[in-house]
Amino acid sequence: METLEFIIYPDGRVQERVTGIVGRSCAEVTAAIEEKLGRVVQQEQTSEFFAQPSLQVSTQADVAAAQVSHSQW
Repeated sequence: METLEFIIYPDGRVQERVTGIVGRSCAEVTAAIEEKLGRVVQQEQTSEFFAQPSLQVSTQADVAAAQVSHSQW
């Protein structure tokens, strides 16, 4: 599940937390919001930022096509 959480402090600071988005696409998702909020003074990337999106094979035909046959010569 993708979530964006914002904590707005009394002094005007905003803390943004993104979860559920794998890879660098979280920066694309939050860019327009951050532009409206103002200057970004600090960023901390989570492990999800550095993770690679996984590819899932959905059918047995896809699995069979992905397997490599080796000759028994």
